[in-house]
Amino acid sequence: MTDTTNTTTVTDERADLLETLAKHRHFLRFTTRDLTDEQAGVRSTASALCLGGLIKHVTSVEQKWADFIVDGPAAMPDFSTMTEADFAKRADEFKMLPGETLAGVLAEYEEVARRTDELVAKLPDLNASHPLPRAPWFDGDARWSARRVLLHIIAETAQHAGHADIIRESLDGAKTMG
Repeated sequence: MTDTTNTTTVTDERADLLETLAKHRHFLRFTTRDLTDEQAGVRSTASALCLGGLIKHVTSVEQKWADFIVDGPAAMPDFSTMTEADFAKRADEFKMLPGETLAGVLAEYEEVARRTDELVAKLPDLNASHPLPRAPWFDGDARWSARRVLLHIIAETAQHAGHADIIRESLDGAKTMG
């Protein structure tokens, strides 16, 4: 994979990470092919998830974790102090809100992906680590390296691409694969 900003070729582990992330991003985006904005906002299963909302969520997750690689826990909220209003606002990233379009959420995702890919190509050290942000689901003294964060972004993207496939199939029978 080539970093188009400085034409440096990314090889080895970084290339593997970027290739895997690109594959799962493709699967997630592909589930929205030929959909209208309205269809992208439909909850077609018992869950509260819709395709546009999943893309918004994955975009937000990738952006926050990429910022964490650079800025550490200051880039993330202190989840242990979040209020109901904070959690309600966070829930909006799982929905298509009035005025949002599928093209718009896909463009935002593409921009975040581009910035993440640039970051991976330019990181001086994949072993550099930061303490995790405060959250009830993290151990108090845990640290994640840039590598571990990238693996988390890949896992999140892959998991939500699977969710998206189920939602799309429930919506109109279309599948990502098969």
